[in-house]
Amino acid sequence: MAEMKMHAVQYERYGGGPADFKHVDVPIPSPNNDEVLMKLEATSLNPFDWKVQKGMLWPIFPRKFPCIPGKSILPLVFLGTAMDVAGEVVGLGSDVKNFKTGDKVVALLNPASGGGLAEFAVAKESLTVARPPEVSAAEGAGLPVAALTAHQALTQSAGIKLDGSGEQRNILITAASGGVGHYAVQLAKLGNTHVTATCGARNIEFIKSLGADEVLDYKTEDGAALKSPSGRKYDAVIHCASSIPWSTFEPNLSANGKVIDITPSPSTVLSFAIKKLTFSKKQLVPLVLIPKSEHLSYVVNLVKERKLKTVIDSKHPLSKAEDAWAKSIDGHATGKIIVEP
Repeated sequence: MAEMKMHAVQYERYGGGPADFKHVDVPIPSPNNDEVLMKLEATSLNPFDWKVQKGMLWPIFPRKFPCIPGKSILPLVFLGTAMDVAGEVVGLGSDVKNFKTGDKVVALLNPASGGGLAEFAVAKESLTVARPPEVSAAEGAGLPVAALTAHQALTQSAGIKLDGSGEQRNILITAASGGVGHYAVQLAKLGNTHVTATCGARNIEFIKSLGADEVLDYKTEDGAALKSPSGRKYDAVIHCASSIPWSTFEPNLSANGKVIDITPSPSTVLSFAIKKLTFSKKQLVPLVLIPKSEHLSYVVNLVKERKLKTVIDSKHPLSKAEDAWAKSIDGHATGKIIVEP
């Protein structure tokens, strides 16, 4: 019997960007005992994906070529490498109990298997959740890495209760119009928070519409200095941007304020260690995403209830995945970039 093939996009070396993409026919993956096979309906890109291609995590990612973007080698802890997908279950491993063929799902891909720029993919049952009919495939695909990063930063790192209880906290969210940032604004406003956000001038009204109390144009003097228009000091910063030094954050923090860096660099980790050793009350905290299915179900249900929305910057067919990749590299997307097979 002939082996079943699927269309996929892959690259074979570091660098090159979207110009190095190859459209190929490869075997449809088979699910292991604890996996589901999905026919993909939507995949969202994360900046980490093209950073891997640029070799910014060499020699860890990718471990071998050719690489279908979205492929990773970390089984438990995700740094944003597993691509976000939504699709329909078309195959089941022998140990899968909670899904059946025909189910619509949202998932983080199995890090040992193929990536999301393909027609089919397999995912661990433990990182797959049901997608209700009220949530479109594109809306669901935007959620896993970006919304879970925002959720973990707010609830675990910043200690915000999303039921609105507790004392009011002053929160700053940088790069608020991006994938993680636009979810962070919405989730933060479910809690008892005053949210200040930064973005480009063209997105100020958009960020206000998501619920931000104050919005700074990052290119202005006050925006670059991160100064709250109402003079507030921040109890926590969800730092989704880059190239902002600690010296800019520090005077804007409350006595026990912390900066939660969602894309920590080696210098972030070093700063974190130094501040721990010196018992500094103001902290720089690196965030490493540890995804949990219950949290993914939670944000999917928030979308169902219209308490959270996935803002879609653009949609691209798989045959034009290069365009989506280039747009992600450009760094000015508002919300999520979606690829559809």
